[in-house]
Amino acid sequence: MPDIQAPDLSFAALAPLLFVLGAAAAGVLVEAFVPRAARHRTQVALALVGMLGALVGTVLLAGTQEVTAAGALAVDGPALFLQGTIAALGALSVLLFSERALDPARSAFVAAAAVPAGTVRDRELATSTRVQTEVYPLASFAVGGMMLFTAANDLLVMFVALEVLSLPLYLMAGLARRRRLLSQEAAVKYFLLGAFASAFFLYGLALVYGATGSIRLSDIGAASGRTGSEPLLLLGLGLLVVGLMFKAGVAPFHSWTPDVYQGAPTAVTAFMASATKVAAFGAVLRLLYVGFGDAADTWRPLVYTLAIVSMVVGAVLGLTQTDLKRMLAYSSIAHAGFLLTGVLGVDGSGLAATMFYLLAYGLTTLGAFGLLTLVRDGDGEASALSGWAGLAQRSPVVAALMTFFLLALAGLPLTSGFTGKFAVFRATIEAGAWPLAVVALVASAVAAFFYLRVVVLMYFAEPAADGPTVGVPGLPTTVVLAVTAAATLLLGLLPGTVLDLARSAAVLVG
Repeated sequence: MPDIQAPDLSFAALAPLLFVLGAAAAGVLVEAFVPRAARHRTQVALALVGMLGALVGTVLLAGTQEVTAAGALAVDGPALFLQGTIAALGALSVLLFSERALDPARSAFVAAAAVPAGTVRDRELATSTRVQTEVYPLASFAVGGMMLFTAANDLLVMFVALEVLSLPLYLMAGLARRRRLLSQEAAVKYFLLGAFASAFFLYGLALVYGATGSIRLSDIGAASGRTGSEPLLLLGLGLLVVGLMFKAGVAPFHSWTPDVYQGAPTAVTAFMASATKVAAFGAVLRLLYVGFGDAADTWRPLVYTLAIVSMVVGAVLGLTQTDLKRMLAYSSIAHAGFLLTGVLGVDGSGLAATMFYLLAYGLTTLGAFGLLTLVRDGDGEASALSGWAGLAQRSPVVAALMTFFLLALAGLPLTSGFTGKFAVFRATIEAGAWPLAVVALVASAVAAFFYLRVVVLMYFAEPAADGPTVGVPGLPTTVVLAVTAAATLLLGLLPGTVLDLARSAAVLVG
């Protein structure tokens, strides 16, 4: 009987993943065995320990260039940079979860035990105000899948990571209780379209294996350099790209994005909008650069086209939105197109620029959605643009912070958005795709209109008599807003250190 040898594992290199997934598994046990009264704070502490431990682990592993788990995982500069970004965004998202329940109109610290028992209505109210602690292990599993996604060095592990990060998100999107029908509709749409995208990815995996005889990205890269434009390989690559572009929210694979952003609880939307895009583009970079780097001429036209379509769709349709969450959804679609311009760099500058952009965009988006959780009416968060009229008179601080985040998303100077766009556009021009950079500049100008429309509405419109109220943020939300605002400012004023870090990390191993 032949000996079965276990693959070599570098537990030190896998420490960030082990921290997060270990916390997720422990969170499941907490749900099963810890009394409800102590469960919420235990879950918050556990999730934060896992994500902050992963963040510290990525910092300690800086400079590592290692392939482990029988070649299935690559621990290199881009993987560690993006894993650290995801862990930081995940920790900030947990703070948003911790302050208020996923029911948009109620405080998270309202316990079911506080409602007197005795009537059916009392029991229904107790159920509706119960803290949804299951969100913490779900978020930890999703973060673990995202971190694995950016480090996957073969297509099968990449597919497993895709499912590990996606399944918790499908559940989290349907956790809102006040607007249950809208939330559950969003979750079902996300699940069904996500299943189609996963099927595309899996079929593409099979075709690439048939064309190259391997699922290892380095082997695929060597084979693609030899076989060139073999139809089976090109078809497989196309299907893989479709699966990844769905997760990244790139048009025309974006149809889930506005509905899910609007229907999901806002704290969950913040998590999805920031961390998921980082993970998806991390996988895109690894697939295209490591797996098909020697065949760049075969996929550059596809990425070129997708970038234009995504920028145009996001910028133009964003102009027609009357709901702030849907507007930010189309903003994310446009930003996905801007990110693809950096992917076309196909060298160290393009890779570094894209990583910096992902960090800047993730922090800014998380801050904007964090502010959305504070402005409420009787139905929950007041995401309708009409509710934001005259907000500066009700809460000058919230209006000023939202203005700052929107200007950063528009890419105005002295913000992280300007630095990120400048970096990816320069990489695009250096790669010879200057017409794409021109389209991106025009799309940025169009998108700036709907950001500025919100600013004008907040400062120059009269507030409605029955307008929404602005809640006072507790300590967790205050920390999130302070960190995201400070990072958005510093990455705009003094981006040199982080840009240098991204450039030094922009070395992929396979």
